[in-house]
Parts: sequence; C-alpha cells; structure tokens
Amino acid sequence: MSLITINDQNFQETLAGNDLVLVDFWAPWCGPCKMQSPILDELNAEAGEAVTIAKMNVDDNPETPSKFGVMSIPTLKLFKNGTEVKSFVGVQSIQTLKALVNEHK
Repeated sequence: MSLITINDQNFQETLAGNDLVLVDFWAPWCGPCKMQSPILDELNAEAGEAVTIAKMNVDDNPETPSKFGVMSIPTLKLFKNGTEVKSFVGVQSIQTLKALVNEHK
C-alpha cells in the first residue's frame, strides 16, 4: 500500500478499509518526526501491501490524537481490523517496525 495522509474526517474510514494500518501522529515542527519520516518511507517500500502507513498532522487534526491519548510526537499506533494493537512514542527503527508488521500481518 502507499503512504497516505489522513485527517479527523477520514480516520475511521481508513481503519475500516484496511486490515493493518500504522498511523504516524506527527507535526511539521517536530525534529524527531522528521527523523521518523524516511524510516516510514523505507518501511513502505519494503512492506508493500502488508500494511497501510497513514500520517496524521496533529496540529491540523486535534480530535483523533486526543481520542487516542497522543501526548508526545511522534507517536506510532498500529491498528489491526480497526483495533489498536500496539503503540510507540518516539522514533522507531526500521527493524522494530518491520518486526511489528510481520508479527501482525
């Protein structure tokens, strides 16, 4: 799947339309978020159809991060069949993310 941008309005639709979704809660001013971005690009290239990677800007979309208790960014949350199964705060390595996807696909 491709790396997509989501918002408060299409968040639930994105979860419903995909088996495995990794959501990156980020902001453009966040240094660690900028470090996480190329790692997610690499995961997208390597994982192919196994996972949908969705990026949500917390400044533009406050409702969903608040609902899921996002207090620090970057926060990555993995959803399987619409249910949150794992959450990470801070920059995560490609190895950690590949293992996470493999565990839940």
